[in-house]
Amino acid sequence: MRFIVAVATLLAAAAHADALLDTAKASFKPLPKQYDSKDNAITADKVALGKLLFFDTRLSKNHDVSCNSCHDLAKFGVDGEQFSTGHKKQKGGRNSPSVYNAGSHIAQFWDGRAGTLEDQAKGPVLNPVEMALKDGPAVEAMLKSIPGYPPLFAKVFGGEKDSSVTFDNMAKAIGAFERTLVTPSKFDTYLGGDEKALSAAEKKGLSTFISAGCLGCHMGEGVGGAMFQKLGLVAPVPGLKDLGRFEATKKDADKFFFRVPSLRNVAKTAPYLHDGSLKTLPETVVFMGKYQLGKELKKDEVDSIVTFLNALTGELPKDIAPPKALASGKATPKPDPS
Repeated sequence: MRFIVAVATLLAAAAHADALLDTAKASFKPLPKQYDSKDNAITADKVALGKLLFFDTRLSKNHDVSCNSCHDLAKFGVDGEQFSTGHKKQKGGRNSPSVYNAGSHIAQFWDGRAGTLEDQAKGPVLNPVEMALKDGPAVEAMLKSIPGYPPLFAKVFGGEKDSSVTFDNMAKAIGAFERTLVTPSKFDTYLGGDEKALSAAEKKGLSTFISAGCLGCHMGEGVGGAMFQKLGLVAPVPGLKDLGRFEATKKDADKFFFRVPSLRNVAKTAPYLHDGSLKTLPETVVFMGKYQLGKELKKDEVDSIVTFLNALTGELPKDIAPPKALASGKATPKPDPS
């Protein structure tokens, strides 16, 4: 009799495991090797140029801020600060999201004001609080003044050395580089059919994540990032002043809507929310349960979900160290701290 019960228990467990994997496969997708674009073909030379630009502080007015300053590739694409530091030590009003796997997002920035990675690459360079260059022509003039850049732009984009150095081409190069920033994890191995890739505790966490209702917003290859959602969906968030997507669209229906964040590497990208107001993953899970799901999640449920979220931490790409040398030459104009 005990043998029969044991066999029945094993069969039930196997059936549950199969059902969980089937649900996961239907709800998520493994990460691609890179995020291709029909408008921006990825080539090795373009990616190499984009990496140079990503790390180059000369793209900022005072030559002290680069893309990597706020999206540190060695720190899972964030700087760990509530608000990043930009030109003249100014602080922005929203937390800098990770640049890793950003190609999976429906749009860029918390309010979705940039449709693509290439569009996004232009924003911080001209933002007076971030990198603070005046405009596109000013960016082009600065890049042309650095002897090492025109030949590289011409090699990637064709044409004459100076004519190939454009604001759009700068953004395409950075975008191409960012499209290669993908961090596969054990969860992708699991989605590929290897049930042993996740531990029993991680699979329990996945089951809890699904049953709690998190799947309503956090799905797809990014485990989020594929839609906009109202912050405070079932209960108003006290003190919420940021109007979110409304700032980009000016539509009343978009007030307090934000792009749902991807949960890839979420255990490594604190603090959380658009304003970086939540410091730890457990308190963020509790917060989301209360204001997005209308649930008071129990401690064991929170712990279980956090265990699953840790399984979304992926492997960083191998070639993310700062370039040994940037494009040669000094930019003009000189650094301007004003």
